[in-house]
Amino acid sequence: MKAIFTTGGKQYYVAEGDVIYVEKLDVEAGKEVTFTDVLFVDGKAGTPFVKGAKVVCNVEKHGRQKKIVVFKYKPKKKYRNKQGHRQPYTKLVVKKIEVK
Repeated sequence: MKAIFTTGGKQYYVAEGDVIYVEKLDVEAGKEVTFTDVLFVDGKAGTPFVKGAKVVCNVEKHGRQKKIVVFKYKPKKKYRNKQGHRQPYTKLVVKKIEVK
């Protein structure tokens, strides 16, 4: 069974047992989180969400991605700005996809 759901302003296409990285959630590691904003489940598309459908995931860990460098400059003006950024994430394991 496969589903498309939304969290953190993004859409994820998952099946049971998949491991995904999403924007950081305010849930402790080891706990369960349920997503009810399901857009699509096994050929059923919602308007905008499928009623009674939910994706249950287990929170495995929290972390931060690799650093990216943001470098801005203006030629011939002696303007240089170097900045780093690490985006926080939550690692999820999809336990089950339910449809009523």
